[in-house]
Amino acid sequence: MSTRAHTAVTTFERDAKTLALPWPFTGREDELELIRRSLSGGRPGIVVTGPTGCGKTRLITEAVRGGDRARAAGTPGTRHIPFAAFTHLLPEQVTLHRAVQLLSGTRLLLVDDAHLLDDSSAALVHQLAVHGRTRLVVAAADDAPVPGAVSRLWTDELLPRLALEPLPRQDTEQVLASAVDGGLEPLTLNRLHRLCRGDLRLLRDLVDAARERGLLRRLPYADADADAGAGAWAMRGPLPLTATVRARAAQVLERPCPQERETLERLAFDEPLAPHIDDFDPRILEPLETDGLIHVDDRGAVRLAHPLHGPVLRAAAGRLRARRLARTPDDCGPALKTEEAALVRRIERADVRGTPTPVGEWLAQEGTPVPAGYAAVRARYARLRGELREAAAWAREGLRTAPDDAECRAELALAAAQTGDTATAQQAVDGRPDLAAAAAWLAAARGDVDGALTTLADLAHAAAAADADAGERGYGAGPAGGARVRYDAVCVDAVRYDAVRLGAPEKAGGRLPADSVFARHADALTRGDGPGLDRAAEELEAAGFLLFAAEARAQAVAAHRDPRAARTSRTRAVALAHRCQGARTPALSGLVLGELTARQRQIVALAAAGLSNRQIAERLTLSVRTVGNHLYSAYARLGASDRGALPWLVDLPDARSA
Repeated sequence: MSTRAHTAVTTFERDAKTLALPWPFTGREDELELIRRSLSGGRPGIVVTGPTGCGKTRLITEAVRGGDRARAAGTPGTRHIPFAAFTHLLPEQVTLHRAVQLLSGTRLLLVDDAHLLDDSSAALVHQLAVHGRTRLVVAAADDAPVPGAVSRLWTDELLPRLALEPLPRQDTEQVLASAVDGGLEPLTLNRLHRLCRGDLRLLRDLVDAARERGLLRRLPYADADADAGAGAWAMRGPLPLTATVRARAAQVLERPCPQERETLERLAFDEPLAPHIDDFDPRILEPLETDGLIHVDDRGAVRLAHPLHGPVLRAAAGRLRARRLARTPDDCGPALKTEEAALVRRIERADVRGTPTPVGEWLAQEGTPVPAGYAAVRARYARLRGELREAAAWAREGLRTAPDDAECRAELALAAAQTGDTATAQQAVDGRPDLAAAAAWLAAARGDVDGALTTLADLAHAAAAADADAGERGYGAGPAGGARVRYDAVCVDAVRYDAVRLGAPEKAGGRLPADSVFARHADALTRGDGPGLDRAAEELEAAGFLLFAAEARAQAVAAHRDPRAARTSRTRAVALAHRCQGARTPALSGLVLGELTARQRQIVALAAAGLSNRQIAERLTLSVRTVGNHLYSAYARLGASDRGALPWLVDLPDARSA
């Protein structure tokens, strides 16, 4: 984060009434490069379209930073004034022909909010594109009417068009990490991403309002976890009702029909549950559905279509109305149990693809304590999907209400260990011998893979006996008919598959379920079958196990005899690993090091082996400062915070001991 941005955050936290500085530009790297290429080599420019607030202006401004350019912009109140967008560039009285002549000498012209241009200005932009002597970068919203002259820029193929998609979650996380000192914890990040749907103006407005009103805070957890993730901020409770929020929700807040507004409010207060279509007058629902404000699914459940509308309607309701309509957390109890049981069944069926979980998310957003059993299941589901930081966040939610819950502690330790956060993992397992599986992953994170495998082998033997007694079968299965995931008698198949993930399929003993993708993964790894590992990775990814798929792809790199196939596996492994929220497991260590330069790999290997910066400098005939600079760059690429995190990233024989 830049010094200026850091200062802005500090003064904001002190409630200084100063103008907030722009957030640092992050994300959209591919789009940024595409725009820059469109302005080089004699190319005519580009049109950038996307929803209101998605960051078009910031993107095109960043793309031309440092170059000479003229700028024009449409505004809502001047569409009836000829050439209103160009008044600062043209004389008062000018014809279209003369305007084209005057601006044809401009090397680069940025036209922002082109959907708001008056007809004369739109025609001018079109003619400049036809003449082709001025490079144009034009930004227009695609969720509003666009002048015909502007739309013909791309329909007549005068300029290429870049249609921006909503900012993905990973880029949203990157933006917020650079804008909020310490970052936001995953459940808050998910909430903001879902509410804003890529609208960066709304995102910034919500974050600034939450910070100004003291809604961003560090949540208290169990004493043992008080320092874990202490730099991250959380937002719980009602949504701040700002002017920007009201503007984005104007369709529901300003609904002229009283019956329609009443129906929308009822749906808002019914959240997170969904009433049935038969509970409403269809004559009221039909116009709401036509306008895209509600969604009716195949089962007849009715929900508000935009996730922002429910919180806004609840926040805008008067106190008495809210008191009459509001749902209490106790009302959600049966639905929460149903949601939990559904997640457990998905785990048992080895299918952890994305599934709606509105009840648990609503409770967490409202700041209501989440039962530890549900939180543990949510944490495990997220971890199996490779959403490791989210898994840790759900585990902490459970520990808020049950500080000693074994399941939540195990999930916190497992998620932390597999992201290299050994301090948090150690705090979670301290004094808990029943969390041996989590302790094994902690050992692996510290480089002691052999010790981890020994622990897992002991657990597999003990769990096999426990499973024989309980009749428990299947990866991650819980008690028959139950909704709790057992940690005291760890599932034998899960432990055996952990050995496969750690690169020792022989420890699984060939006893994984024969028809499972986990058995096929183990078999391919045993035989050194690169294509077989790739096929297993495809199956794992299709079932939602992104981290397992990344690990299988990484293992395929070394197994392939064809260098081209190995490069393909590595590329796909890296792409999958980047979706796993900071995953750093032994199988991925080679991928991570592959992102370093040869000199950085050399220095990191020596640092992981325990050499000091001075010792490394003497061995490689470098200055101590040069070694430090290389290590700093390597930390940034590896996602490591310091030297202590390096051993588990580097596959060295002398880095494996505890």
